[in-house]
Amino acid sequence: MSITLDLLRHGETELGGGLRGSLDDALTAPGWAQMRAAVEGQGPWDRIVSSPLQRCALFARELGEQLRLPVAFDKDLQELHFGAWEGQSAAALMETDAEALGLFWSDPYAFTPPDGEPVLEFSTRVLSAVNRLQQMHAGERVLVVCHGGVMKLLLAQARGLPREQLLQIQVVNGALFELQVDAHGVLSEGR
Repeated sequence: MSITLDLLRHGETELGGGLRGSLDDALTAPGWAQMRAAVEGQGPWDRIVSSPLQRCALFARELGEQLRLPVAFDKDLQELHFGAWEGQSAAALMETDAEALGLFWSDPYAFTPPDGEPVLEFSTRVLSAVNRLQQMHAGERVLVVCHGGVMKLLLAQARGLPREQLLQIQVVNGALFELQVDAHGVLSEGR
C-alpha cells in the first residue's frame, strides 16, 4: 500500500539565505506567513512529521495543535550538513572557494564541502526516513515539514533525474509538493 507525503519547506529564516544546513535558525514573521499560506486549504492529513530544527518543528507543533494531529520529529529529515560552508552564501563562497563550490554544484554526490556530510550519506538517511514512514503509515496522508535539500533529493528521485541535476531543482521557502511512495519504496510526484 502506498503513502502520500506532502512535503513542506520551511519559510524564510532570521539569518537569511545561504547554506543553513544544521544551523538552527528561527523563522521570520514572513516565514511563518509563507508556511501558513502554503497549508491553507490543503490536506487533510493523518499526521505531521517534521525535522527537529526549529524552523520546521515550531510550525509543525503549531499546526498539529490547530488541526489536532499527532506530530513526530525525525532527525533523519534534517538538512544536509554543509560543514565549513554552513551559514555562508554562494556569493561569499565564490570569493573564497569558487573552484570547490563549482565542483559541488556540478555533482554534489562527487564533492563534499569541507567537513560536510557526503550527499550519498544524506541520501541514505533521508530515504531511510521515507521508508520508515511508508512502513509505519501506509495508506495515510502525512505532512512532512522539512528543508530544501531534503525536498530536492526526494523530487529528483521521483522525477528520475540524474544525480548531477539534484541542485537544479527549485524549492522556494514555503513550497509544498506531493509525493506518492509505493509499497516498494518507489517515489512519484503527485499534483
